[in-house]
Amino acid sequence: MGIVRGVCLITERVPDLTAFYADLLDAKANGDDRHASLDIGGMHVTFAHVSVMEEMAPGSLKGAGHGSFTLDIEVADVDAVFERVGEGSASVVKPPQSYPWGTRSLWLRDPDGNIVNLFQRV
Repeated sequence: MGIVRGVCLITERVPDLTAFYADLLDAKANGDDRHASLDIGGMHVTFAHVSVMEEMAPGSLKGAGHGSFTLDIEVADVDAVFERVGEGSASVVKPPQSYPWGTRSLWLRDPDGNIVNLFQRV
């Protein structure tokens, strides 16, 4: 079973959303005009510009409109989930990949078209 750790709101207005949520949640924001985040007692709220998402997985936002989000769920073994879901599954947006910031992740698309980032710390 996975643990929900945060949410990423995808937008073309990162500074506006960051300021709004930082004020709303009384949290300190870190980041820039393309990517910013808030840490709220173990959960993070992230704001990413559309272009950041496309750089990580080109074409991943095709058909997704404004108001889309990425739900981050920490799991014990990303590769086991990928194996269970199946490499050829239409829900797979990006197969497991490791990143220099210490995570390995798998992106799936939920039934509404939102991206779900299943990740593990490596």
